[in-house]
Amino acid sequence: MTAEEYPHKVSRSVRKATDIWCGEGITAEEESSAMKVYRTTVSKKILFIVVCIVAAFVVAGISLGIGAYDIGFFECYEIIWNHLFGDVNDSLRDYIVFEKRLPRILLGLISGAGLAVCGCLMQSMLKNPLADPYTTGISSGAGFGATLAITAGLTIVGGEYSLVVNAFIFALIPMAVIITVSKLKGASPTTMIMAGIAVMYIFNAFSTVMKLMADPDALAQLYAWQVGTLGDASWTEIPLVFAVVLAGSVFIQLFATKINILSTGDDNAKAMGVNVENLRIILLMVSTLVVASIVSFTGLIGFIGMVSPHVARMFVGSDNRFLIPASIMFGASLMIAADTIGRVIIAPAVLEVGVITAFIGGPLFLYLVLSKKKSVW
Repeated sequence: MTAEEYPHKVSRSVRKATDIWCGEGITAEEESSAMKVYRTTVSKKILFIVVCIVAAFVVAGISLGIGAYDIGFFECYEIIWNHLFGDVNDSLRDYIVFEKRLPRILLGLISGAGLAVCGCLMQSMLKNPLADPYTTGISSGAGFGATLAITAGLTIVGGEYSLVVNAFIFALIPMAVIITVSKLKGASPTTMIMAGIAVMYIFNAFSTVMKLMADPDALAQLYAWQVGTLGDASWTEIPLVFAVVLAGSVFIQLFATKINILSTGDDNAKAMGVNVENLRIILLMVSTLVVASIVSFTGLIGFIGMVSPHVARMFVGSDNRFLIPASIMFGASLMIAADTIGRVIIAPAVLEVGVITAFIGGPLFLYLVLSKKKSVW
């Protein structure tokens, strides 16, 4: 692959540097200038990631302090520090911050990061700017599993986590369908997207039928789950979700270079020795596990997986080595910001985070459809 063949894959500064390096009779001054341009470009990308990390830290601190009992920004982090080292000075404030609010914030950071990295992967892997966990039917599968548990009491396992297990297992079914279809027809991006959309409509239809037969109390509970919320967060699920999202994100980051190659087209990727079909299936399985683990606890929170990679791509470009961590940190920040807005905008009532993300994602979705800009792709 050269910069001339795929000019949309690299920034203008990188193309300029490539032209200089590939030219004949390059001078030491030109080489030095090209290296300087390249380092400046990389520095800007790293700076955006750092800014997103700082933003997540700031928004999390603000969110920790907001509530019926307001607590200062720096005091919140002081309380957490004292709790970790066993130096609790005010038991009431310690309980409010560490037991009531911190699990919600952490689940928001983790779930936002997980949905964003999976959205980034799907957009690059399927070469579709509108791809996200909904495109492959994962969220619809989880929704149907929850609908069965809430409206009909049909669960795979009993006990406190019956709904969570149902949502997780049914979220894996679309993945199995897509893999089967891909093996039969070849794992092209179009095939996988169409299979995911078909599964999504099927699960949505089944969920609608179950809702028509449900009683009002069950419908109210199902609505609260399908809207998407961080309000039910507790310390019990944090370690599990964190472990899955961390492992999945690291795995995807390790394949960033191959994802870059895959995004140039199947023929080019195969020519460079990439097993395109197997790579897509493996990456799809990993992203499905990450998304399923998140939506099982938070419900259906949409648009984070679509919005975050697009915003990050505007600043760092399409190189997945930088785009993946940038999407992760921006997704985490966006999730907490949306949840904070939902808690404040109609206080003391709470507007769930799924509603806020829909307000953000809906207009952006429309903008993408109307603009049809492909320069960043």
